Amino acid sequence: MLRSHWNPTERYTAETFLKEAEPWLQDLPRAESLEAARAMLFHRAGAISFDLGHLDNAHSSIQWICARDCARVLQTMFLPRSARMAEFDMAQAVWDVACGRSRPELGTGFWAEMIHLVRGLLGRADIGGPIEDDLFDEQAGRAAALVRSDQLDAMWKRVTTAMARFEDGLSDQAQSRRDKRRRDVLNALGGSEQDWQDWRWHRDHVLLTPQALASAIRVSPAQVELVRRARGGRLPFGVTPYYASLMDDDPSQGRDRAIRAQVLPPSRYVDSMLKERSQRRDAFDFMREVDTSPADLITRRYPAIAILKPYNSCPQICVYCQRNWEIEEALAPDALATRESIDAAIDWFHEHPAMREVLLTGGDPLTMDDELLGYILGRLSQVEHLDLIRIGTRTPVTLPMRITESVADLLASYRKPGRREVVVVTHIESVYEVTPDMVAAVNRLRTRGIAVYNQHVLHFFVSRRFEASALRMLLRRIGIDPYYTFVPKGKEEMGDYRVPIARLLQERKEEARLLPGLRRTDETVYNVPRLGKNHIRALQHRDLLAIQPNGSRVYEFHPWEKFITDRRPYLAIDPPVLDYLIRMAELGEDPEDYRSIWYYY
Repeated sequence: MLRSHWNPTERYTAETFLKEAEPWLQDLPRAESLEAARAMLFHRAGAISFDLGHLDNAHSSIQWICARDCARVLQTMFLPRSARMAEFDMAQAVWDVACGRSRPELGTGFWAEMIHLVRGLLGRADIGGPIEDDLFDEQAGRAAALVRSDQLDAMWKRVTTAMARFEDGLSDQAQSRRDKRRRDVLNALGGSEQDWQDWRWHRDHVLLTPQALASAIRVSPAQVELVRRARGGRLPFGVTPYYASLMDDDPSQGRDRAIRAQVLPPSRYVDSMLKERSQRRDAFDFMREVDTSPADLITRRYPAIAILKPYNSCPQICVYCQRNWEIEEALAPDALATRESIDAAIDWFHEHPAMREVLLTGGDPLTMDDELLGYILGRLSQVEHLDLIRIGTRTPVTLPMRITESVADLLASYRKPGRREVVVVTHIESVYEVTPDMVAAVNRLRTRGIAVYNQHVLHFFVSRRFEASALRMLLRRIGIDPYYTFVPKGKEEMGDYRVPIARLLQERKEEARLLPGLRRTDETVYNVPRLGKNHIRALQHRDLLAIQPNGSRVYEFHPWEKFITDRRPYLAIDPPVLDYLIRMAELGEDPEDYRSIWYYY
């Protein structure tokens, strides 16, 4: 249910926009043509921003900065180039409404964006946050330091209070729940406590069917039916017994929401995937890996690193897997490439001296046994120009028993300090995924000199205020460095997981920025098809071209090669900010806690 005091349909209307935008829209109905209206809108936005710069005493610095940003965004959106690229003319829409012409397709999400842009432009942005006194600015020396220290203490108290909402898997209560769940899963699968410590037992008992799922996890009949449909359509699905033990018996409490969202497919995903199953590669290969594979088993998007994929599956399938278009089931019998194909791919690395780093991934390469893994690492270590081998694996999260003493020794044996490094990159989404088993697995790697990094996808189910910050704090405590935070990919079937770019920018500025330096070392990126990761930390990496009638923002991403080579930009359609806030309210969040989200572009 939406919070009763927060009704977006009532507060975001065309009438509200026209009333609030009157200082900006004055004389617009007199424009004799669309191009005249476009010029008026463009120049008037700049003039208002200019005037506010002369009235600095009447507006806070934050309001002035917000007005400048809003003017920049509005002016960009009213350019003819933006209209052509976005295939939606913002100037036409605003001019029509100002003239009283009907535009019924412009929905609440559109007006929400426009109202906030106008408020920002006019110095009225409701940015939120506690108002600090100015005693620090009025003091100097030790007196100033003491005032500032008190302010920072108060700030950190708010941070810790916010992070305390998220129970992690190391708490006594969580461990007690997982002890019971482990016994339940073992009983359902006919296993023993000794079996539980054997990663091969988990691999051999992955939950692959709706019947197996229902026997080991408390799930609704509707969810079982979705899994049945997914499996019937050969959509990738699989849950390890270990990961099943992390799902609570009382899912309505929401502690394990992110864990369930990792593996239990929502209806939009199943419907989209089944609709396009006959052309899955064309429909779902978002990164266009078929266009960036110079040889079998290899993907290359950057000058000095390439991906090697010897095993094309995992013990467990993430619903939003980038490679769901080519994986049909967990541990598929034909997932392992032939020895000849692997050798040919490694020969490719020999033949390309530009390669300095290889990412061994897939699928999950640690699904392979030690012998084959050692063979591949041994051959890669013979490529003289490779000085870093990166292992991409989610087994510390889904199957920590796989990180045995022997596999840790194997990985460490290829480290040659000063000559070659071996690192592990994993994918932890939630503090509730972190368990003593994971801590022990990471420690086995770290004590052998193998660094461990995390790639975090800030999807909807892990995007509440300070949820990602809580994860960063915990990861560093167990020896994992935050590496990347990803914007969820703009894939149609991923609609339930997508988060507006504005939320990631807000999280980076207002939450992660408050953490100690080594806890916030990750970089927030957007993956552009064919090209790879684009930074989103600065406006110079993208432009906001338009707001679609439903409230979706249309971004132009500049290629990461900007000023290096001339490459075409990429247009991205973002999920509407208003839709995101409505879903947050349905989870019990207060949208007012996120109100500055509108002013991140």
